[in-house]
This record gives sequence, C-alpha cells and structure tokens, in this order.
Amino acid sequence: MSQVKPIMIIGGGLAGLTLGIGLRQRGVPVTVWEAGRYPRHRVCGEFISGNGPAIVERLGLLARFEQAGAFRAWTALFVAGPNRSPVRRLLAPALCLSRHAMDALLAGAFQEFGGRLEQDRRWTSGEFGEGIVRASGRRPQPTESGWRWFGLKAHVCRSSPLDLAADLEMHVSAGGYVGLNRINAGQVNVCGLFRARRGDPQPAAIPERLRGEAGTLLHERLAAARFEQDSVCSVAGLSLKPQRAADRKDCCIGDALTMTPPVTGNGMSMAFESAEIAIDPLADYSRGGLSWTEARRRIVLRCDAAFSRRLAWARLLQWMMFSPALRSGFGSIALRSGWIWHLMFAKTR
Repeated sequence: MSQVKPIMIIGGGLAGLTLGIGLRQRGVPVTVWEAGRYPRHRVCGEFISGNGPAIVERLGLLARFEQAGAFRAWTALFVAGPNRSPVRRLLAPALCLSRHAMDALLAGAFQEFGGRLEQDRRWTSGEFGEGIVRASGRRPQPTESGWRWFGLKAHVCRSSPLDLAADLEMHVSAGGYVGLNRINAGQVNVCGLFRARRGDPQPAAIPERLRGEAGTLLHERLAAARFEQDSVCSVAGLSLKPQRAADRKDCCIGDALTMTPPVTGNGMSMAFESAEIAIDPLADYSRGGLSWTEARRRIVLRCDAAFSRRLAWARLLQWMMFSPALRSGFGSIALRSGWIWHLMFAKTR
C-alpha cells in the first residue's frame, strides 16, 4: 500500500480551514500555514447564505456554530436613495456569525481533528507545486477600470442596539454600499464596499464612512450607534473581476480563486463550496488514486462549473448597484419587483 501523501494549505481563512477539516475527516495528513493568529476581525459580511449552511452541516460543524451563538437570518431589505424594497423573506435562512468567532471555531475544529496549524507563519517560497493548495485570499489589485475598491467593517456595541427592519439590510449610495446584519444572537455587523478614483478626496474615518450621508436611512440607523473599537478594520486593493479556475496555474480555492461582489451575499458560501469541491480529489491524490495533475483538473472543472454563471450574474448586479437608475424612478420599480428579487437571488447562488 502506497504511503499517504500530505497536503499543505497556504492560508487559514474559511476556505483553507474548511478544506483542512474535510481532509482530516478522511485521514489525510494536513498542515495549514496562516500568516495571522486567531481570533481576529476581518472585513466580511459575516453571513453564510446559499449552499454554505448545508456544507457546514455536512461537515458536522453546525452544532459548533450554534453553540458559538450563530443567528439565522430570514429577511432582507434593499435601500437605494429614496427607493426601498419591501422586507422580503429569504428562500433559505442565512447563518450569521462573526469572523472573530468563526475563524477561531474552524481553527479549533481543524486541530481537534488532528490537523497541524502553523500560525504567524507566512509562506515565503513563492512556489505552489504538487500537494500545495493556495487558500491565501485575494490577490491585491490597486485599481480596476480606474477605480480603487476598498472595504470597511465594524461591529455595533451591544450597549447601543439597532432597530433594523430586516435581518439583512443593504444600503446603496453613489459611492458604495453598506450592509447591516444581525450576528451572534442579535449583535449587528456593519460592512461596506466603496470605490474611489485617483485624486478623489481622502475618505472619512471608518466609522463615519460606514454611517452614510446625512438624510439617508443608513445614517438614521447609525447616527447614534457606537462601534466596538477592536472590531474596526479595513482592506484595500479589492479585485471584483471574475476569474476562472482554468486560468490559474496553482490549485486555488476561496478568494485566492475568485471574489464575488459583496452585494450578492454569497462570498462566504463560495469559500465553503470551493473547499468541499476540493476535498475528494485531494483525498484521492493523497491515497495515490489520482495524479496531482488530474486532482487539480477535477477541482478546476468543478469550480468553474459551480461558479462561472454565478459570477456573471454577480457582475451584472454589481453594475446595477452603482447605476444612477437604481436611485431613480426605475429603481423604485426594480426594488419592488418580486420577480427581479427572486431572479437575482437565485442566479447569484
């Protein structure tokens, strides 16, 4: 019997840790290299919708999420200028938990299953050869089509609770959008995506940028809110251009493969999905049943089949979010259309 080959995963975010857990459940020796340390805050919508919750359950992790205080979100609201949608019920509930708790939960589970976790260890070789999976997150992109994209996040203090109309609220402006969602048994996460061109005025401090413009519903929600200072974080150089797995030389999962615009609310699910797609081919490679080339080919084909259409629709939805039409009379009709809501929800998942 051939010796079981180890797998090295570079990056201990959602995708990397989930893949590590799945491989350890199949007896594969796994090491995860993570440049940071747990727990930590990250710019993130902090809710898993679409296929993600089912994967959490299949991996036997749902009880851990519930014990950590995960909140199930059932309703959503979109607001763009004077226009807003009705409060709509999601087709399936989203699982909401802070990344501060989620990353630590997954890291603990990975180690309990016998995985080796190297924290504060940055991968410096630059090589991603046989047996190495890249799950190290997005590739920084200073500008994209003349725009610089950046994300901001903060948690509202429990001592200043918000009265939200829905479990998930998306507030759109000309320069970006901000999502509010309940997490951790009722706390609120505030996360925004913004864009700027070279030479634009420097953005306001993170809390003020997240509060939105005076006179908007977002500002009304957050004007008096106090943020937990240790939760305030930012990230710049985001690239929202869809990428195909077939165009990557490395074996990639999660954001290292491709990002989806945050407005879809599907980015965390795609991290779990890409990890689950990779588990069986990598386990077969580890046991000698597949060559590395064939294992990577199967992951590539399955990821592209799962995400290509979804990313194309997400790009359209992202364009709509920044279109002036959304804040005009057309936007009022679009946001109130149940048909458009169900179409976009279904196509981006």
